Amino acid sequence: MTNSNKFFSLVEALRPNQWIKNLSLFAAALLNGQLFDPEILTKSILAFIVFSLLSSASYLINDAIDAPKDRHHPVKKFRPIARGDISPFTAVLNSLLLLFIALSIATVVNPSFFYLSLFFILLQYSYSLFFKKKAILDIIGIAFFFIIRAFAGEVATGFHLPIWIMLTVIFLALFIASGKRRSELYNSGTKSRQSLEKYNKSLLNFYTSIFAVSTLIAYAMFTFFEEPVRFEGIIHNFLLSNYPNALDRKWYMVTLIPVIFGIMRYGQIIFEMQEGERPERVIATDLPLLFSVLLWGLMMMTIIYVL
Repeated sequence: MTNSNKFFSLVEALRPNQWIKNLSLFAAALLNGQLFDPEILTKSILAFIVFSLLSSASYLINDAIDAPKDRHHPVKKFRPIARGDISPFTAVLNSLLLLFIALSIATVVNPSFFYLSLFFILLQYSYSLFFKKKAILDIIGIAFFFIIRAFAGEVATGFHLPIWIMLTVIFLALFIASGKRRSELYNSGTKSRQSLEKYNKSLLNFYTSIFAVSTLIAYAMFTFFEEPVRFEGIIHNFLLSNYPNALDRKWYMVTLIPVIFGIMRYGQIIFEMQEGERPERVIATDLPLLFSVLLWGLMMMTIIYVL
């Protein structure tokens, strides 16, 4: 294999498509109306880079450990380490390099963020070695990583996320993780992952359904109780002069529309299409789901930064 092919295989092993998960680090700045503050935006971008590098470092270790078993999986057998393009030694070496770079950048953000980053990567390694092999703990572990990412945005910027948003993140992460395990069980059976031996279809159906409902309820509570950030923009002044009562409405509740559609669509993907095994690919390629995410983002930006 040529050096260029090895390089591209290494980039593939870093799973850059998975970095989409780390966009949640921008949530604290976004929801507090500080996304376009230069200092806050810089910290959020640095935090995103740190967690992306840490995630890739953990993927290399995970794939090096799982390579023998991945070679028998219909999809994972094509991963660079499983197919033999990258040796486990090279994977570990590059993982340590990414770890050093990421933690060095984390020190620039602030000390608390550095310690949280260190905790995140140690937990990732622990998950690869132990937790993902245990039923229930594997789902909770996947969800916990989403929660840490959202909380890391708080630590990096100093702005807090509303409690109902944090609960939404928790239940949404559990919903996605349960759907992931369900699709794995349906598509590959229990041989592809040790923890799947302790699950059955009915149990995973129950998990997926209850966490989907909990996600919707938690987000609905956020839209009802949260007060939007107040700005003095052009639209705000226009409404104040012509439709003053409109400013007192609970505009966040409008964003329930794409959220409801998104949950229903993702449920359809999990239950009807059996494609929840790779959530990052689903979110990036399924046009109806992608549209609902973009519409939600546009609505939130309008409410927070325009009204």
